[in-house]
Formats: sequence, C-alpha cells, structure tokens
Amino acid sequence: MGLQSCNICPHGCGVDRSISPAGFCRSGVSCSIASICCHKGEESAISGKRGICNVFFAHCNMQCIYCQNYEISRNKRSVLSQQMTPDDAAGEIIRMLPDCENRVGFVSASHFVPQMIEIIDIIRSSEANPVFVYNSNGYDHPETLKLLEGRIDVYLPDFKYSDASLGQQISGIADYPGIAMKAIKEMYRQKGSTVLLDDDTAMTESGLIIRHLVLPGLVEQSKDVLRMIADELSVSIHISLMSQYYPPFEIAGFPELNRTLYAWEYEQVVDEFYRLGFYRGWIQDMGSAQHFRPKFTEKQPFE
Repeated sequence: MGLQSCNICPHGCGVDRSISPAGFCRSGVSCSIASICCHKGEESAISGKRGICNVFFAHCNMQCIYCQNYEISRNKRSVLSQQMTPDDAAGEIIRMLPDCENRVGFVSASHFVPQMIEIIDIIRSSEANPVFVYNSNGYDHPETLKLLEGRIDVYLPDFKYSDASLGQQISGIADYPGIAMKAIKEMYRQKGSTVLLDDDTAMTESGLIIRHLVLPGLVEQSKDVLRMIADELSVSIHISLMSQYYPPFEIAGFPELNRTLYAWEYEQVVDEFYRLGFYRGWIQDMGSAQHFRPKFTEKQPFE
C-alpha cells in the first residue's frame, strides 16, 4: 500500500500524495503533526500517572461535526500542524519519553500509517522500547491493519455509530458501521479479548480496548453499538464508555449536539452495558465533559 496511488484507508482515493496534498484527507507524504506531547487524559491503564507520549496527526479521514480536535482535524491547508519527516518525529518522541510513561500513542493516524510504521521502526532501532498504542476513529482498512501486526501493542479504536445514515449525517461517512466492524475484527484477530497488564504499574502492555462516546439525544444508537459488539465480537472485550462529550462550538443543523450529556442518558447506556453481559472496561464520571478540552494553539494542548 503506497501513497502514489493512495488506498491506505477505506476511502481508497487512488491519488498521488507525493505530488501535493490530495484525496479526502488533503494530506501529502510528509507527516502532518499538530502536537507531540505528554497526555494524561487517556484511560488510566493507557496513560498511567505521568501520561503517554501522544502524537496527534493533523487532518482526518472522517469529518465529525462535533470533533473536540477540530483545530487540527479539519481537512484544509490552514490547519494547525507542522510537516515532519519520520526521523524528526521519532527523534522528538525519543526526547520526550523520559518525561512520560514508556509508551507512545498515535492519534488519528489512519491516513498516515506508512509514515507511522517508519516512526515505529526508527524508535525500535534505538535503545527505546516503548509500548505502541494505535488510537483510531475505527475507519480503518483491514489490509492496512495487517501491516501493523507485531508493531502495535495496544489497539484503541472508536466504534462510533451503529446507524450508517447517522455516520453520513454527522461525520461524512456513509459506510461507517460495516467498515469499522471489519477493522475492529482484524484488531480482535491480532489481539483477542485479553488485555495484558504490567504487574507493577497495572498499565496495558498489549490488547484491544474499544471506545464509545455517548452522544446527547442518541441513547438508542449507543445501545445498538454495544449490541453489535456483543453479537459480532464478544462481551469479554474491554469497553471504554465515555460521557465526556461537549459541543466545541455551535453546531448548525443538529441541535441535539449543542449540549452536554444528561446523566440519565449515560446511565441508560451503562445499564445496557451490564445487561448485555459486558464486564471489562471503564465507566466515566459525568464531570468528564469539563476536562479533556484541548487547545492546539498551545505547546501543551491539554494543560
């Protein structure tokens, strides 16, 4: 899978990214990186006490109208980012690792997998040997994910929607549920439902954790997401059920998304989680919407 006729993600645009930024993601061959920082806002088993060294890629192969990372995820030239080579990115990560937990997260990297692989291989050729985490929106190509087997230690995908029409309406993706399920099944093939923890730190060393953000006014579709995972994968999978939604700005055309989540909405989804037989994962506090609000104009976006 190359970037001269790019088909690394499910869009399969077939564009030549070596000529200029192109395709759905409007990305070229260099790494468009918005931030490399120590981030403490992930699940405790991912970020630990000191935080994970997260690499936030710019642009995205989805365009969610409510994205909290909108400053960097919009597919336009003015997005906040810098162009880096894999060598430069790997060097910056290696410099930051002593200040973080010994782990590296790649956030929204679906459209930069070849460059990400180069970064991983460079880091592994050095004295550093971190745990690598692939933090994805779930809209991934299974064949691309196969290239990550043996390189990625922890998969951390979203499973956003059970309703294809909803995915089209608020993320610009018409085939999200089917594509995301195929991608997560490939991750599941590689990792299974067992999450391996470090005996000393209780931090994740290997495995699969599926994230789902509960959206206001859309409780039933969140329940359907959990049913799909239970029916097509396993109730033994670790689920991170998130209540942290907040509207990053006024969202036109979808008034339901212009508020935070009601407690009773989240409680209904949590009840469904247990009713279906899930027993592994994370439940968020309802105060989470007041946190995790990045400012990518700052050197440390999450302070």
